[in-house]
Amino acid sequence: MFDEIINRSGTHALKLERYKNYKDAIPAWVADMDFKSPQCVMDALQKRIEHGIFGYTAVNDELTESVINFIKKEHSWDTSKEWFVFTSGVVASLNIVCGILKENESAVTTTPIYPYFLNAPKNMNREVSTVPMREINNRWSIDFDEFEKAIKPNCRLILLCNPYNPGGTIFTKEELLKIAQIAMKYDLLICSDEIHADLVLSENAKHIPIASLSSEIADRTVTLMAPSKTFNIAGLQSSFAIISNEKLKAAFEKSMGHINGGVNLLALCATQAAYEGGGVWLKEVKEYLRGNLKIVQKFIQNNPKLKLLELEAAYLAWIDCRALDTNAWKLFADNGVILNEGKGFGEGGDGFVRLNFAMSRAVLKEVLSRMETAVRGF
Repeated sequence: MFDEIINRSGTHALKLERYKNYKDAIPAWVADMDFKSPQCVMDALQKRIEHGIFGYTAVNDELTESVINFIKKEHSWDTSKEWFVFTSGVVASLNIVCGILKENESAVTTTPIYPYFLNAPKNMNREVSTVPMREINNRWSIDFDEFEKAIKPNCRLILLCNPYNPGGTIFTKEELLKIAQIAMKYDLLICSDEIHADLVLSENAKHIPIASLSSEIADRTVTLMAPSKTFNIAGLQSSFAIISNEKLKAAFEKSMGHINGGVNLLALCATQAAYEGGGVWLKEVKEYLRGNLKIVQKFIQNNPKLKLLELEAAYLAWIDCRALDTNAWKLFADNGVILNEGKGFGEGGDGFVRLNFAMSRAVLKEVLSRMETAVRGF
């Protein structure tokens, strides 16, 4: 099923459109998969489209229950329907959370990181302090001493990415407890982006929602999740925030009113179908991605000027190209592969590229062949 090569030209796919001046280059950058979504999603959308009326649509209890049941099964976390706020995407939600802060309050996060963690506070005219991640045993880790030092007197919010993007680190229970302890010590809110939580590839790691650790931690946490990466429906713009604290939820909804009007009906339809019927597809796609990751790892082993951090979740390989001592993004683009450039992820990202390996195996092998040609010819 996942070996099928699907031609996305003519669909205005962002993956193709942004760098179309690089003719015949293979796009391996933006985080969506080149796989068809689960059949249950396509069937549900087709049925809903045949109804023919696309008016304003409310979130129903059946949808929320499907999400609750999925989270319970996947992450052993008991949630309640009163905690959910459905939004049009995690990026929108990051901005909504930053909108909760008062004008003189700031946020803190780590780098390199998904660029919207740096953009969202600035979009809301809020300051953000950053702390470089540390590479320990070939894995991104947080330097908690430096993290604590970076907390300014006006800091009110920790922006957390777990699983971490880029790099694929899944933070351990001990690491999450340290973050929570800092939050409680300085009376900080936590916004935890857990959009890749369902795509755990390492058999030695388990995703733990930080809010599931205790009611005290949940009381100060906004958890962001979505079916978008999990079931490859990112273009439908569906996500949700989980907030158990009534006052915090009310503040989120108030901020949301200035930014976002909710989720479109087809997104709601696809979300319910995916969480109810996409379990087998998800299991199969993770197994396929594990196989692709092994191919990427072998490629790195054969090219000693490149280095790959340990990847525990998602399908985004964070490759260290600093030993090449050149603009790696341009080197690979000129050889027919479009990746994400590391410097866009903030401090510490220079010299890295991010490779999306969620594609058919034949295409992935061609991508890596072109990259190898680029490295050896440099």
